[in-house]
Amino acid sequence: ILLVWSTSLLHKKTILSMADKSDEEASSYVKLVSAEGHEFFMDRETAITASQTIRLMLEGSFKEAQDNIIQLPDISGYILEKVVQYLHYKAQYSNSESRIPEFPIEPELALELLIAAKYLDC
Repeated sequence: ILLVWSTSLLHKKTILSMADKSDEEASSYVKLVSAEGHEFFMDRETAITASQTIRLMLEGSFKEAQDNIIQLPDISGYILEKVVQYLHYKAQYSNSESRIPEFPIEPELALELLIAAKYLDC
């Protein structure tokens, strides 16, 4: 059982058993791995659209493109969780014509999030 973020359920987690999915369905997700080894699964298209760095890794001739796994050894699990939440928030509201709600960021995380966002170009 894997933890997957769903764009339709912003800030909510859903459980998906990848054992029941075909290789094609499984490859539509990318695994982001934090410094501590925490794994976050995202829709590949959302990740590519929201982050230039992830796009370059997954569309280039890198190991990440073959495995759909991106190791992020300089980003802690808590920060990566917040980044994944933001990438889905960004995807959900990028073409929105309605009022966009504020994305909550705790002040004590702001600097680490800024560094991660700079690295991921999102």
